[in-house]
Amino acid sequence: MISPRIDRLLDNVDSNYASVVVSAKRARQINSYYHNLGEGTFDEFPAADDRNRLENYLTIALEEVAAGKIKYHYR
Repeated sequence: MISPRIDRLLDNVDSNYASVVVSAKRARQINSYYHNLGEGTFDEFPAADDRNRLENYLTIALEEVAAGKIKYHYR
């Protein structure tokens, strides 16, 4: 089961495709942040909001998109 539901995501993005692209990019940023945390080079990407490091990064990204915390634009 996908959490949050896709209809909550579509309130903050234009299409299903945009939700996939934005969520995947944010999940990679969160993954990179936690990977670099041990190396001391975490300035490039912002941290996720007070989350457990064991939680799935894609779930964190989807929840951030649903909450409207992620802004994006087309090039």
